[in-house]
Amino acid sequence: MSSDQKPAPDTAEAAVAEGPRPRRLTYAAALAGLEGAALVAGGLWVLVLGITGDPDDRQQAVTLGITLVVLALLPLLAARGLLLRRGWSRGPAVITQVMALPVAYSLLQSDSMAIPAGIALAVIAVAALVLLVNGETTRALGIKGPGRSE
Repeated sequence: MSSDQKPAPDTAEAAVAEGPRPRRLTYAAALAGLEGAALVAGGLWVLVLGITGDPDDRQQAVTLGITLVVLALLPLLAARGLLLRRGWSRGPAVITQVMALPVAYSLLQSDSMAIPAGIALAVIAVAALVLLVNGETTRALGIKGPGRSE
């Protein structure tokens, strides 16, 4: 094969590339990106407070801030993959939502200003899960169900 020739695209790959991106997929990517951005913002906030403020344990605050920023990579990469219609991106996006549900539950159990954050996180996680398992989203990502060879 010469360098000018390109291999024929796989049929699943060609089907994924056809047509506009479904809105559900775009919304799911936006919600994953929003969660990633919130993790980055929270991580930077904790990091700055840990460095400049007077925390009980400076090392623990800095470690938490860095951990939150690193954890933000999962939903941000998933959001990018969803926007680019990559089939692999649904897994990390679903994992992010499943991990967000216990966090939302623990926020809802607190007696503080964290309750509205828990409500918002739960709504976002459930909405994103519904969008991610939708048939239109699955087809747009080229994901086949079990036992399907199409």
